[in-house]
Amino acid sequence: MKAVGLYRYLPIDNPESLLDLTISKPQAKGRDLLVRVKAISVNPVDTKIRSPKEKVEEEPKILGWDVAGIVEEVGEDCSLFHPGDEVFYAGDSTRQGANSQFHVVDERIVGKKPSTLDFAAAASLPLTSLTAYEALFEHLAISHNKSSNVGKKLLIINGAGGVGSIATQLAKNVDLTVIATASRQETRDWVKQQGADVIINHHQDLLSQLQKENISDVDYVLCLHSTEMHWANMADVIAPLGKICSIVETEESVDLGLLKNKSATFSWEFMFTKSLYQTPSMITQHEYLDAIAEMVEDKQIHATVNHHYGAINAENLKKAHKQLESDSTIGKIVLEGFD
Repeated sequence: MKAVGLYRYLPIDNPESLLDLTISKPQAKGRDLLVRVKAISVNPVDTKIRSPKEKVEEEPKILGWDVAGIVEEVGEDCSLFHPGDEVFYAGDSTRQGANSQFHVVDERIVGKKPSTLDFAAAASLPLTSLTAYEALFEHLAISHNKSSNVGKKLLIINGAGGVGSIATQLAKNVDLTVIATASRQETRDWVKQQGADVIINHHQDLLSQLQKENISDVDYVLCLHSTEMHWANMADVIAPLGKICSIVETEESVDLGLLKNKSATFSWEFMFTKSLYQTPSMITQHEYLDAIAEMVEDKQIHATVNHHYGAINAENLKKAHKQLESDSTIGKIVLEGFD
């Protein structure tokens, strides 16, 4: 089968950074599904895994952790899906990715594709929506009960990215006031379209900008850009007993002591944790994706495709990686079908 992968971890401008390959078609066993890949999305995690390092692979490494496709086969222990089902999912970072014509994935982290979306739009949703859903409703412990959220405020740092775009919609769907950061006019316009109530600039002091909006503090912060860069600002704006969640690993130490007097909580969100450690809660990703599909079908949230780079091949994936590495991407990048 056709696939796009690598043997060496190289800068994206290197001709061998991503290669068109032919590899063996996998089989579905146990709780695995074999999925015919129809469309994929590209995320920062793809570029981070591909980033230059000395390691050389004996077998090709396949990237790609955002998929929409059709179930081709099911393993003997499967009970959630059947051949012919249309599905979407973000996969498992410990296994081969889905930049290939067929892909195997544990059914417990797969959802039913929203019936109102085509495959490309559906492929834009799984990783960002799962990340946003877990961050908001597990780590920040935001209530699904709208009446409990009246007057409560969520600050999203980097609102125009893939996770920020979905997190804004999910938060508005439970009646939170959403403050999103964006620095360029095009990103400000984008976050407004996703439903943000207030827009501020993450390159400037956050607290003074909030005070100009008559906001003294926020109940929740979701950090989607450079945790250490924004750490002091987050500590300044978080309310007493508030909660902060970040998805961005730190390159430098941060001072947790800044949160002590406010008894504020900090937590990480990593969408791959449940599959990485095979946690008992792994099945929740299936449940969350099904809930997200229902919200899409009910027009409570929408897909955030902003770039369609054509067919799934090395040339187009290199363009997608280069775009993501520019740190200026708005919304999601998708590719669809094989040449």
